[in-house]
Amino acid sequence: MAGQSRAAVVSESGQLLKLALPLVGAQLAQMGMGVTDAIMAGQYSSVDLAGIALAGSVMWPVIMVTMGLLQAVTPVISQLNGSGRLEEAGEVIRQGLWLAACGAVFAVLVLNNMDHAYAAMGVDPAATVIAVAYLQAASYGVPALMIFFCLRFLADGMGFTRPALIISVTALACKIPLNYVLIYGKFGLPALGGVGCGVAQAVIMWLQLGLIILVVTQDRFRITEWMARFSLPDWRRIGPLLRIGVPISATMLAQMGLFSVTTLLLGRFGSDVVAAHNIAFNINGVMFMPPLALGMAATIRIGYHVGGEQLLTARTTATLAIAGTVLVAVAGSLTIALLKSDMVALYTRETQVGELATTLLLFVVFFLIFDALQSTALGCLRGYKDTRIPMAIALVSYWGIGLPLECALGFGWFGEPMGVYGFWVGLATGLGCAAIALVTRLWFLSADFRAIRNLAR
Repeated sequence: MAGQSRAAVVSESGQLLKLALPLVGAQLAQMGMGVTDAIMAGQYSSVDLAGIALAGSVMWPVIMVTMGLLQAVTPVISQLNGSGRLEEAGEVIRQGLWLAACGAVFAVLVLNNMDHAYAAMGVDPAATVIAVAYLQAASYGVPALMIFFCLRFLADGMGFTRPALIISVTALACKIPLNYVLIYGKFGLPALGGVGCGVAQAVIMWLQLGLIILVVTQDRFRITEWMARFSLPDWRRIGPLLRIGVPISATMLAQMGLFSVTTLLLGRFGSDVVAAHNIAFNINGVMFMPPLALGMAATIRIGYHVGGEQLLTARTTATLAIAGTVLVAVAGSLTIALLKSDMVALYTRETQVGELATTLLLFVVFFLIFDALQSTALGCLRGYKDTRIPMAIALVSYWGIGLPLECALGFGWFGEPMGVYGFWVGLATGLGCAAIALVTRLWFLSADFRAIRNLAR
């Protein structure tokens, strides 16, 4: 942060926190819906919990892939905002909505054709039945979710992150009672078990779309003129979005795909192992949300500063985001270490599942900081529109190092099989490699003003 006065650093810290805190709440509420599914389905039965885990291992990577394309909207809008050209944002959003429509078609097709894939992988048949039905039910809400993301990223890119918080909290507040009614069959409805969570998810996706439309039709967004006219697909404008969005999408696929393949491979060890793995991963996910939100806030602030040619301030923002991530991740690790047994007890009453999940949380204690750092570094780099090299780093770290090591240790290719513990060692190693490489990339890029200007074109 050399070259920046103490007052400037304090001011930028305040601006970053102003953006990040609503996003922390929004991400925690969004994660809360997955946690709610896991807890409520787990109380119904461990098979339903395993089914939810298997469904999530497909649904969220598919959604993240399509959402990744749309995440290009945030740095583009934030740089336009920083350079005082928000009137150009309308066409970005109109073309983004066409991308959202295409992404929705892709996602719906995948989610409705997973039964044969589960069977080919030898996944527990009892859990497969629940997973397939969950995915089919949830797919009805995916078109609404894709449009929601595009419009939300407009608000985020302009620095209005509070709507994301309000919408996510509202969605979570509605999801809990809706889950209860559909899982247990209240008010004369049939008891759907874990499948009821999928039906509830579709309803909530449409609710979120309705709420974000109420937000982006307000006067403060009129300057963007995103509703001023109808636009047909324009590949001259979609192209720049794809150049940023495709690497983001591939990076998210690399990470989420690794998590999902890990869950699917663990399906060979039975429902108890999958259920314990899902519990540990859910808890990790809760602690991961604040660093993720810091990265998202950094995307907005860095993009704004790059658009305004305040490149030294952008570097300060990146440094503050990384430092804040370390503090938050350490606090999260200590919380898990102290409360791991109590946390697991919220998910299951089955002793064998609970004991294994508690043991797996010890891995989370040690690798949470790496998981957090790689996420925040990615967010910072996206603010610079730097997405291709981070994509390559992610692919090598997750699939070139993490997954092969998982399989080698878990299945015992070169020694005694370590089972689920081997998979978690490989996962931690992949995340650690990604974190080190991405933070290094950020350090050098943020000081290379010529490269930053080339990326901003």
